[in-house]
Amino acid sequence: MEKEPSRSALKRERVRDHLMELVESRSPGDPIPSERVLCEQLGVSRPTLRSAVDELVTTGLLVREHGRGMFVARAKITQELVPDASTHRLPQASGSWASRVLEFSTVQAGARVGRKLRISPAERITYIARLRTVDGEPMAIEYLHVPAALVPGLTPEDMEAGDFYDVLRDRHGVRVHEAVQSIEPTVTNEEEARLIGVPVLSPALLFERLTRDDAGRPVEYVHSVYRGDRYRIVSRLALGDAPRAAPAAPFAGAGHHPGIPPGDLAGRGDVMALMVGDVQPAG
Repeated sequence: MEKEPSRSALKRERVRDHLMELVESRSPGDPIPSERVLCEQLGVSRPTLRSAVDELVTTGLLVREHGRGMFVARAKITQELVPDASTHRLPQASGSWASRVLEFSTVQAGARVGRKLRISPAERITYIARLRTVDGEPMAIEYLHVPAALVPGLTPEDMEAGDFYDVLRDRHGVRVHEAVQSIEPTVTNEEEARLIGVPVLSPALLFERLTRDDAGRPVEYVHSVYRGDRYRIVSRLALGDAPRAAPAAPFAGAGHHPGIPPGDLAGRGDVMALMVGDVQPAG
């Protein structure tokens, strides 16, 4: 039976967003405030804050130094998966996918989410947390942030039936055009582990996606945690020498593909890639 989320989930999300704002607004090696100061600023308990800090330390965004405090970690290497934006596809997977809304509320965007959506921190957003299942089994947790002004009348039922992008188009006149999505390893915190049925600090995949409409306006910011024991990403690379039209907007870093040392594909020109999700059988 699916477990209900705890009432403190939104508070933990707020703490995580604040810590991510600190990381993104500072340079590698810069200090961040002490746990005591952060607890006072956010009005949360030390265990709640420490849980969020531990998560960012484990995933390599923060560094603790004994007797000195906490610091922003060195920047991660960023790798574009494909050289042609037109080939990018969101992860797909087999099985019967369904959604269950865990939280649905209207809140202020805050500094970090407001910056991503290009709106004022005080502007209202619709915040949705939902559990994604495959054939009835928990597979991921998604946290969506959408400017409230774009989706008047949106309900939790809308987020559990059909495709959200269809709802945006058919009911709100918003046509999504492109999305930039990153994927990196992470671990589950207590709430995530409880909801998707894995041990705390289990390996997982963290997806972050910013979606824009056909006018270039950000309309959705999402971060999702997929269980690492059942979900993987598969890339299919086309390595043939057949010529093709040059991409309209090549990404920086083209020529190096994940898992293939730089230079191994020298002389082949553009390498087409398709990324899909793959649900693994239960162990």
